[in-house]
Amino acid sequence: MRGELERLRRRFGNREPGLLGAARSYAVLCPLVEDPEGTLSLLFEVRAPQLRQGGEVCFPGGRMEPGESVLDCALRETEEELSIPRREVSPLGTPDFICNAAGFLLRPVLGLVSPAGYAAMRPSPGEVAQVFTVPLDYFRRTEPEVWRYELLPQVPEDFPYEPVGISRDYPWSHGHTEVPIWYVQGHAVWGMTARLVREIARRDADPPLAPV
Repeated sequence: MRGELERLRRRFGNREPGLLGAARSYAVLCPLVEDPEGTLSLLFEVRAPQLRQGGEVCFPGGRMEPGESVLDCALRETEEELSIPRREVSPLGTPDFICNAAGFLLRPVLGLVSPAGYAAMRPSPGEVAQVFTVPLDYFRRTEPEVWRYELLPQVPEDFPYEPVGISRDYPWSHGHTEVPIWYVQGHAVWGMTARLVREIARRDADPPLAPV
């Protein structure tokens, strides 16, 4: 019995909990750049057309490797996609992450890119079609268009209702997902990227706005 308890302590005692059922995690950098007048802008990518979801607006990022921290992944992917050296990014903090219904986590890092880092930026043509910046204040002042879709349970016909002890009209949980969209500079900033932008803009408001 004591050996079993010790094994449980080793496996769970110093473990950082994650989200149950999350098969994989991704990290993105939400990069800020500052112009000579002190205006802060968010830097966005447009995904290269040959990629999955080509043409969509996103932040630099990708799948976390085993043992990699959120920050390390975000900085590594930014360097790979935009050639911005990680030493030229000052981390500012971690906005709330997204749990996607497909079973993965999207972990954002907010960071300030130095003038030298911005000057060194060379988007990888295999991954990035173009980049553009939008003043952060635009997102503070401009509400996105918001669409919603329902997440409805699809229960198999042969589900064992009787052995479980429930009836066929059991009230299965369902939910919804919001899809915010900003149309700016000829681009649509939408989906999970827009949800991260909305989180940053709301927390940066004075006073901070409550999440919805």
